[in-house]
Amino acid sequence: MKRFLRQARLALGALALAIACTPALAEQYREPETTGFRFQIVTGDDTEVTRRIAEDLYKRLVPTFAAFRTELAQSRRMLYVTIGPTALRDAVARRCDCVVISAYTSSQVWHAITSRLARNRAMSLTAVYAEPAPADQLRLATLLYGRQPRIGAMLSPETAFLRPVLDGEVEIQHFEPGDDINHTLNRMTRAEALLAMPDSAVYNTESVRNILLSTYRRKQGVIGFSADMVKVGALASTYSEIEDINTQVAEIAAAFVITGELAPPQFPRYFRTVINEGVARSLDLRVTEAARQFARPAPGTLQKAASTTAGQ
Repeated sequence: MKRFLRQARLALGALALAIACTPALAEQYREPETTGFRFQIVTGDDTEVTRRIAEDLYKRLVPTFAAFRTELAQSRRMLYVTIGPTALRDAVARRCDCVVISAYTSSQVWHAITSRLARNRAMSLTAVYAEPAPADQLRLATLLYGRQPRIGAMLSPETAFLRPVLDGEVEIQHFEPGDDINHTLNRMTRAEALLAMPDSAVYNTESVRNILLSTYRRKQGVIGFSADMVKVGALASTYSEIEDINTQVAEIAAAFVITGELAPPQFPRYFRTVINEGVARSLDLRVTEAARQFARPAPGTLQKAASTTAGQ
């Protein structure tokens, strides 16, 4: 009996070795790999706006991930969608085999958070920036002026990474934190318009009013980076609604699930236009319907009113 058991153990050991050494046979005995993705929306606060964004995002993402909702879902790779800078920092700090799509965070903050990451970690992150695409802003300026105007912009060390995006199109003035903003503006007297970028060193609660007043006196229009900036005195801006940003995020997620390749960080693809008609008149600009209707709304959404009466 002992001899029989010994022979049986040897036979089983030989079979295990054969399976390990024979790829085709080993594949038959290997547990199937878990493929696919699951997602989680990460928020940094619980405001009404954030809840609205999250609810809309969830509805757009569920169809893409529904096929992977099985009992094995917990072992699937996680895709985080972050709403705002706080949520992005939270997701980046997590140690996980995960992918992150950031939304509602400016390119400046995105760059500050991700530039310190290891290359392999940074490659698992992407974003839809919060601010308008410079190319769309420059196109809007051309529509407003009826030609390509001379445009200036101020960049600090925190936004110097945007220089390649603007070079050749915009006269760039370097601004160091602590510099006199008026001295920098005085170096742009040839510019007919100022392209504003969300840079906290340049545009903050203390400087925005001064910048708008100084450019207004010089008859320089400001192409702002938000609808709110237009309401307080900027000439115009493209801007994206929640539905526009969320549509783009869902498109990036769907493409990643299908291809396994993550799109690079990008500016908003879908947008509307807001124009301060009062400021336009003071600059002797005749606003055309082409400028008012300049937009690329997300599929299935309606374009909203494109002007504001602020300053009239």
